[in-house]
Amino acid sequence: MQPILFSPLFASGALKFAFEKATTEGKLTICALILLSVFSWTVMITKARQLYRARKTAKKFFAAYRATRDPLEIAHRGEEFDGAPAYELYYTGAEEIEYHLKNNPVRLTQTKSVVPPPLNSTASGAGTDLVARRITTKISQGSFESVRVALERAASQQALLLEKGMIILSTAVAGGPFIGLLGTVWGVMETFSGIAKAASASLTAMAPGVAGALIATVTGLFVAIPAMFAYNYMVTSIRGITQELDAFASEYATALEHKYVDNRSLVEELREVLKRETKEPSFEDPVLSN
Repeated sequence: MQPILFSPLFASGALKFAFEKATTEGKLTICALILLSVFSWTVMITKARQLYRARKTAKKFFAAYRATRDPLEIAHRGEEFDGAPAYELYYTGAEEIEYHLKNNPVRLTQTKSVVPPPLNSTASGAGTDLVARRITTKISQGSFESVRVALERAASQQALLLEKGMIILSTAVAGGPFIGLLGTVWGVMETFSGIAKAASASLTAMAPGVAGALIATVTGLFVAIPAMFAYNYMVTSIRGITQELDAFASEYATALEHKYVDNRSLVEELREVLKRETKEPSFEDPVLSN
């Protein structure tokens, strides 16, 4: 007896035979599964390219960001890292804080006493206490709260963009086998109904109908299995990128706060205001002498 060769041609012939023997309801079920498979493969290919680009570009962005001392240096240089979710968050925060630095600034005047030259120095101005003044522009804590809100909003938007389309894969994983099972049960029901009407229960009469019914389940598994592997891999990748994005948002907000936010206490602010008012020149009329 010659063994049966399980080749692709044999499989395709079996599938072709089963599809020809399927009922109209079974063929409609198979067409719906094929349409779902087209959508799921489109999402898999698009999402795989998006995640690959996001990881690759994010690695370059993080290397460039951590090589700087000023958190806004990349924005000032005009460098772009399109496709990196962390860069989109970075750019949103940079735009927001630049707006407040321009429209709601807090200017701090820092004075520092410079050590006078030695007594035996012959340079001009020897023995004079020099004072260095430096004016720094920052923003208030109230303005920085809007920057935090903008960063949280940007992080949420990037997370939603990463998860976009994943509902199609989860539908293919969960719904594909059940849709195929529905077509199979319907086809078996039609087969047994036909056998009962014909009053013939031979294997020859049952086999074509059962084969036509089972092809719906096979198609459902063909749809669900690739989508399941892709979904698990992509969900893990998206979770990793999202956690990295949240960590960067906290790091970036801390760096901006240290560099551009006025963290003085209320007492210090009032002291500086009073000092400024006492140093302002008086414009009152001088007292006339007799």
